[in-house]
Amino acid sequence: MNKRRPIVYIVDDDVSICRALSLLLESYGFKTATFTRALSFLAFNHPKVPSCLILDVYLPTVNGFALQAAMTKRGIVTPIIFISGHGDIPMSVKAMKAGAVDFLTKPFSKQKIVNAVMLAIEKSKTQNKKQDEIAKINRRVKSLSPRELEVFRFVVKGMLNKQIAFKRGISLQTIKVHRGRVMQKMQAKTVTELIRLAQKAGLIPPQR
Repeated sequence: MNKRRPIVYIVDDDVSICRALSLLLESYGFKTATFTRALSFLAFNHPKVPSCLILDVYLPTVNGFALQAAMTKRGIVTPIIFISGHGDIPMSVKAMKAGAVDFLTKPFSKQKIVNAVMLAIEKSKTQNKKQDEIAKINRRVKSLSPRELEVFRFVVKGMLNKQIAFKRGISLQTIKVHRGRVMQKMQAKTVTELIRLAQKAGLIPPQR
């Protein structure tokens, strides 16, 4: 159970702030990991548990916004709460547009940071669930043979069996067999469900 306990990462070059936030959040049952440099956080082996990052904007060498961009590039999906002693509206807007959960100006109340963390952890749980689902779908896609994958792509584009058979120069019965295997391996009962899986896997764009 403890292995799944949410973790709050704190990146701030002020050691006293790291310590104070760590003590506060651990009293609410969160695990914490503190860093005084952005690169130390990037080098850390992030476990697959619900998490969030409390991130100071002004850091030596690599600032908070640069770290946010680096996380996106590396696929580190962790909701961010920015903190700053010199925040302004344009900076806050920039952070939120890039996906931050909140932007708090120092000094902030204990309740404000705790509320922001709870919100971010809930967002992380949703993101992790979505990532797990996509990974599961991708494993099913990888189980398809090259011909089954081809049929899969045709089906989710709305093509009928006879259209696929004509396009590929294959008998209708062969297409039916491949389609049946696709439905079975993808664990889809209907074409609508198959399309939904393809959208989540990024094989076709989502319907608007």
